[in-house]
Amino acid sequence: MCSTEENEQPTPSRRTLLGAVTASALAVAPLLGASQAAAATAADTTSTSDSDLTLVLLGTNAGPPPLADRYGISSALVVNGKTYVVDCGRGAVTQYMRAGLSLPSLTGIFLTHLHADHVVDYYAFPSLAAGAAGNQGFQTKVSVYGPGSAGIASTVTGAPGTVPGTVEMTKLAGQAYAASPTFFMTEHAGIDPATLLDVHDVLPPTAVGASATNTAPAMQPFTVMEDDNVKVTAILVPHGAVYPAYAYRFDTDHGSVVFSGDTAPTPNIITLAQGADVLVHEAVYPAGLLGLGLPQALVDHILATHTDVAKLGGIAAAAGVGTLVATHLGPGDPATVPDATWRRLLRDSARSAGYGGRMILGSDLLRLPVKHRG
Repeated sequence: MCSTEENEQPTPSRRTLLGAVTASALAVAPLLGASQAAAATAADTTSTSDSDLTLVLLGTNAGPPPLADRYGISSALVVNGKTYVVDCGRGAVTQYMRAGLSLPSLTGIFLTHLHADHVVDYYAFPSLAAGAAGNQGFQTKVSVYGPGSAGIASTVTGAPGTVPGTVEMTKLAGQAYAASPTFFMTEHAGIDPATLLDVHDVLPPTAVGASATNTAPAMQPFTVMEDDNVKVTAILVPHGAVYPAYAYRFDTDHGSVVFSGDTAPTPNIITLAQGADVLVHEAVYPAGLLGLGLPQALVDHILATHTDVAKLGGIAAAAGVGTLVATHLGPGDPATVPDATWRRLLRDSARSAGYGGRMILGSDLLRLPVKHRG
């Protein structure tokens, strides 16, 4: 058994690596047990100096219903001191600050899809920063990337005729909360939150043939953005009626991290995550759902649109990733499914698939340094 951090060799630059499929074999490392997970969770959350690439789980709960013991789904990736947030579930801003991340470091926000539990805290970032000065606020515009419009009619009373994408959603949010910045600006104490964002709708290449009735055909990843720190690619994933719904891959000089978003099992995840250092994947436990007393039709829908934790080992093995981190846990209430049960399920999943990498149970504010596997 060897750690992925031992005997590390110099790696070529990110621009040399991008576009090439990593051919390195799976790093063999032990499954993360309870004591190791606790140590990871207790790691210093005020500094990112322990790694040039650090994954921070801000919130790990699945679904809109709020919990006392888990915050809504949101993750942060810190690259060379710049922070990129993936999804903005309930409490994302609070958790961002609790993790020791600074607003001036926020460089990008990526939304996997537009369900409430992934976007409810999105506009809170610019709204709160617009009233902040100096090192408490944004220093430059934050780039935002999220799904474009599904192109279908909205069924919400008073809403625009077509379901809005990220650009239109942001515009509407700014209008809905216009009172606050208006009052602040009248008193020369703030600015328009919209001026802090550079928002982009993400739509798949036309040639893919995707649509609201063909939401996630087999495809190759496409580039969403690239800057001096990271290249981000995306692929469509199936999530019921949601379209577009994306998984994102972040490639850097220091390592690669993939976020599945909400998805049923799909070959597209394996395509996107091939050879990645870390795959952050959603997880649902069917028996745990049955214990909530939900209507059977709702349980069936959840199981059809998410990924059973038992399948994660096989996905990790097929993609050849070094580490799988389970998040967006459903049910997320530890009183319903204890962490010890989730860890047992992850061990069983890895064992049944013959997966030899690490399986880590996500927890709020868990910090994980990421490095290329040697």
